[in-house]
Amino acid sequence: MHSSMETGPRQNRPRVIVVCGPTGIGKTRTAIHLAERFNGEIIGADSMQIYRWMDIGTAKPTPAEKACVTHHMVDIVDPDTSYDAARYAQDAGNVIRELHDRGVVPIVAGGTGLYIKALIYGLFDSRPPDPDIRRELEHLADAHGPSYLHTQLTACDPQAAAGIHVNDRFRIIRALETYQATGRPISDHQRKHRFAQPRFATFKVGLTLPREDIYARIDQRVDQMVADGLLEEVRGLLARGYGAELKSMQSIGYRHMADHLIKSVDWEETLRLLKRDTRRYAKRQFTWFRADPDITWIAPSQIRSLQSAIESFLTTGQPIINTQRGANGNV
Repeated sequence: MHSSMETGPRQNRPRVIVVCGPTGIGKTRTAIHLAERFNGEIIGADSMQIYRWMDIGTAKPTPAEKACVTHHMVDIVDPDTSYDAARYAQDAGNVIRELHDRGVVPIVAGGTGLYIKALIYGLFDSRPPDPDIRRELEHLADAHGPSYLHTQLTACDPQAAAGIHVNDRFRIIRALETYQATGRPISDHQRKHRFAQPRFATFKVGLTLPREDIYARIDQRVDQMVADGLLEEVRGLLARGYGAELKSMQSIGYRHMADHLIKSVDWEETLRLLKRDTRRYAKRQFTWFRADPDITWIAPSQIRSLQSAIESFLTTGQPIINTQRGANGNV
């Protein structure tokens, strides 16, 4: 492990504990344990838990869990509201400063890596999108599909393309319009931004387990969500007027249930696809978090082993960095 003492104005930055990792691994339970131990409150870092009425498929904290510890950034917008990492960074950042002023430890917990990164570092500044460029790219995506644009992105910015899914229309268009408007790949902008001063001092805990254990947990969680009424939840959202085309309704679980209800996808096939896509999502989460050398990886059951390191971080501002990430951060 490596440590470095904060000096100068950096000492005044709020000290934040981050709990991250793949879906279904126990981030909420771990965050509650830390909040109870260190006088903390939890700030959700989940791009789906922000939506009201989307409870079962997002695995929101239960009423009992919320009774134990205050949770922020959950149930803050309706499913048809546009919300992104920039807005999250602003809203969650305000919560962190408010908790800091009250002497409460902010504990950021979630699996949306982009939200966590934007919260800590902010998002790089770039030229505002050119409406004409955006309109043309949207037209091409409508006509040929996002994979067509992804091929173009691979040609001009292979680094960005490698980190964006071929069906992630929004991020593909964002990368292409940045290149066309500035003449530089979005990865160049991001690389320059990487040296920005973090807004907060952080101690990052990554939760991991052997691959087969994570996949078993995912299968069990999907079965539990279905038993808890996921299909009925999606039926209710559709009845409220939240169409299947919404970004929120295109997420894992909601998309699958909507396809069963609207497109009559076979039920057994629906469950198979839901479990498969959740496993793939967990793998993408690990790929994202493994790129961060500041994360200390542990099994959920080992959280008490970090207690003294966290106490030191909160007391002195010494970030403890695990330099031996190894294969325990893999799926």
